[in-house]
Amino acid sequence: DDSLLSNDEKELLSIIEKHVDDNQYDRIATEFIYNKKAEDMKNNEEEGGISPLLSEITDPRLIQINVEASDWEDAIRKSTKVLVTNNKVSKEYIDGMIQTTKESGPYIVITKHVALPHARPECGAKEIAISISSLKTPIKFGNKENDPVKYIFGLSALDNKTHLKAMSELAELLDNPEFYQIIDQAKKPQEIYDYIKQYESE
Repeated sequence: DDSLLSNDEKELLSIIEKHVDDNQYDRIATEFIYNKKAEDMKNNEEEGGISPLLSEITDPRLIQINVEASDWEDAIRKSTKVLVTNNKVSKEYIDGMIQTTKESGPYIVITKHVALPHARPECGAKEIAISISSLKTPIKFGNKENDPVKYIFGLSALDNKTHLKAMSELAELLDNPEFYQIIDQAKKPQEIYDYIKQYESE
């Protein structure tokens, strides 16, 4: 898997390939990629643990389309319950999300039509994960600038750092009008997940 290598490194390998036989090339390439993986893991550890991509902390089971909800609390509960059913958080974590929203006001509505409910890790986060939901009918959360909310991204975070790479990727997606079109037009959660994977590979 040479996807870990930079273009310069790939170019170097292609030059080497011309001057050695297949066996030698395979050994060199394997060692090259192995060293690169080891180096990447070391860098990750130095940065404070592994930082997964968005596609590594969500999956089609955590994505819901056209959730029906009666108010903001119902919307959070219904759109994030997949985090409980897939063992990413305990039921208490969802209560924590509601409590945080009540205490801190509707600051969880982070941009137009988008809410990012979360709670403190000690409320019952088991695994780093993000659920993605669209609401059938947009709902007011009490944030004048960004209401009504149509998209809810439920975050289960284990610490302050591990989710940052995925969150910066999510922030880029939320700046991209095409992402909302994909969510709105998707017939199946898999389509939204595939779009995220494709976005990461570009």
